Amino acid sequence: MSELGSMIIGLGDIVTSLIGIYIWVIIIGALLSFVNPDPNNPIVRFLYSVTTSAYSFVKRYVNTNIGGIDLAPLAIVIGLQVVIVLLNYLFYSLATLV
Repeated sequence: MSELGSMIIGLGDIVTSLIGIYIWVIIIGALLSFVNPDPNNPIVRFLYSVTTSAYSFVKRYVNTNIGGIDLAPLAIVIGLQVVIVLLNYLFYSLATLV
């Protein structure tokens, strides 16, 4: 594999790692919604501000409230896992072409 191919794979690893970090932010935000933490805490405000836009995007297209439980975080995590698989395939395919 050429150096350019290695750089493409490295870039793909960085992108998928960032998506993986965002998945953990979604999971932590969903778990925090069960314990109802102090809304003035800066960490809680950050988590809510980062996840609220993704929740509203999913809720705009899909009814995620089933039986009183909001499944938007689950839908987002599954969607992001699919994106990671597709990006890995794309970056490794590009790396082998170079």
